[in-house]
Amino acid sequence: MNIVLLAGSPSTPSRVATLIEYVAARLVAHDARTEVFDLNAFEPASLVYANTRAPAVQRYIQAVAAADALVVATPVYQSSFAGALKLLLDLIPQNGLRDKSVLPIAAGGSPHHLLTLDYALKPVLASLGADRVLGGVYASGPDLVRDDDRYRIQAGIRERLDAAADELASHLRPSTAQPLALRRVEPGRGRTVFATAPGEWLRKAAG
Repeated sequence: MNIVLLAGSPSTPSRVATLIEYVAARLVAHDARTEVFDLNAFEPASLVYANTRAPAVQRYIQAVAAADALVVATPVYQSSFAGALKLLLDLIPQNGLRDKSVLPIAAGGSPHHLLTLDYALKPVLASLGADRVLGGVYASGPDLVRDDDRYRIQAGIRERLDAAADELASHLRPSTAQPLALRRVEPGRGRTVFATAPGEWLRKAAG
């Protein structure tokens, strides 16, 4: 599993970066390869002018193209996601998220902006062709407590982040289950016929 995580907040420290750091660690525990892109690592001009020749932007575009999934985290401003994050998303080509899953995360000051994920961020991710957009996680003020120069994630939101990261990893992990074998005993012939699909009954019986 190759997963790119976007921390779309210009603040330092930021609640968004704290959430991304936590989710990345959870995904690594699932044997995922993760790469985090923090908004502050980009030159502002390279984002505003979509300078695809800038080394940081090139690396970002290549990482997204190679990823199986993205985790996109944003602060909530004026009941919407961060405009600076939109600049990052605009660097992704049309349908650049095709065949990829996306876990959206938002951090707002109060629970009143919960629907920001559904009505603002998810439509943009869908327009980029995301194969599957998970339900997402919304963190409000009490979920992250400021402690000097960092934030601490509280127990309730930690459980929700764990569940979301586990769901994403489960969706990406190839199934190891074997096809279910159905058994039928043919009357009067003493034969048992196994098949993994309905159409195989006749083929196996004839053989």
